[in-house]
Amino acid sequence: MVAQTTLVTRFRSLAEHPAVVTTFFLLPFLALFVGFRVWPTVHAVVLSFQDIEGVGSSEWTGLGNYQALAQDPQFYKALSNSALYAMGTLVLLIVIPFTLAAILHSGRVKNSHAFRTLLFLPVLTSLVVVGVVFQLILSPDGLVNAALSAFGLPKLAWLESEYLALPALLILATWRWVGLNILYFTTGLANIPQELYDAAAVDGASGFRRFLHISLPLSKPIILFVMVLTLINGFQLFVEPFILWTGGESPGGGGLSIVVLLYRTAFTSFDLGYAAAIGVVLALIIMVISVIQLRLFGFFKKE
Repeated sequence: MVAQTTLVTRFRSLAEHPAVVTTFFLLPFLALFVGFRVWPTVHAVVLSFQDIEGVGSSEWTGLGNYQALAQDPQFYKALSNSALYAMGTLVLLIVIPFTLAAILHSGRVKNSHAFRTLLFLPVLTSLVVVGVVFQLILSPDGLVNAALSAFGLPKLAWLESEYLALPALLILATWRWVGLNILYFTTGLANIPQELYDAAAVDGASGFRRFLHISLPLSKPIILFVMVLTLINGFQLFVEPFILWTGGESPGGGGLSIVVLLYRTAFTSFDLGYAAAIGVVLALIIMVISVIQLRLFGFFKKE
């Protein structure tokens, strides 16, 4: 009986240990993370070294898929399109939302909450619905061309021209994501002490100078967060071109992204090994660019 009581006491003390409690509550997350993140990543890397033909038929090819990828003009086309799109969204979805967030936060706009809500509504819309609507908006007789005609400018073939494919995608991205980034930036601006603005105003600083020397520098962490998020989403572009042009078949490959190429390779050509190699390269590109961004912003510097 004494031994049983001692055993129960030891079990209770062990169960109440902070490390055991922490591990117990982390286990479900760790299991899901390993099952849905780590294992698929490892499996994709393994697949990228194989030539897979049909179900259960594979041959180890080493670096063969990567060598073929290095000589694939379609991959370079998709890479350049994705890079240009990511850079375009980086400019449009940082500058425009941050400026609008600063204006709405300044207190000079009446009913600023209503404006934030209206600008945020596109985020709640399904991307499939957005793609179908923008097919109409960017059509020869659509809203964008009607606006151009109103200013005496010629109509443009937004969805029929190779060189207008990326601008069309950037228009869609700006309309959809500006509201979300305004929300991020407004949250960051709200954490800046009002006393700093009041002191600057007493010293005679104009609204633009307060924005330049207070709002901008103190919003550095949230700007970095939005930049990394925008860049990752830019390189993962898929749904927009897939919907705007049926199956992503854009004119001249003007809207071809790396993920669209990966999808075609995996589910149209059924070349899973080559598709896995594309995915691995894309993951490395995103990782390297994210680390460069963090380093440029001094994220790794010790205070």
